[in-house]
Amino acid sequence: MKHFHIREFDCTHTGTGGDNMDPEFLARLDELREICGFPFRITSGYRDASHPYEARKPVPGTHNQGIAADIAVSNGFERMNIVHEALKLGFGGIGVAKGFIHIDDRKTTPVMWTYTN
Repeated sequence: MKHFHIREFDCTHTGTGGDNMDPEFLARLDELREICGFPFRITSGYRDASHPYEARKPVPGTHNQGIAADIAVSNGFERMNIVHEALKLGFGGIGVAKGFIHIDDRKTTPVMWTYTN
């Protein structure tokens, strides 16, 4: 990867697991970063099954599958650019929050959502 180190994707709960990220997803995320032209800070990459968010789910989510990342954003310009370019690149899941954008490579029906907090 040109713009990331695999350790940036380690689980925030266990401190490991970045190497469980899907290489194709990481290549596409690296392409997204290149197109956007500004640094991405990953706030959540891989999540171990013991991670509090994953443990509450009936089936493993996209973070646990290694096909998702949350990218910190600090303004509307970053938010808009990430969403716009992620849509053009065909990412299957996009979640928009005040402080981050969730991007994933789900293979089911594409979805976009907002977070309430």
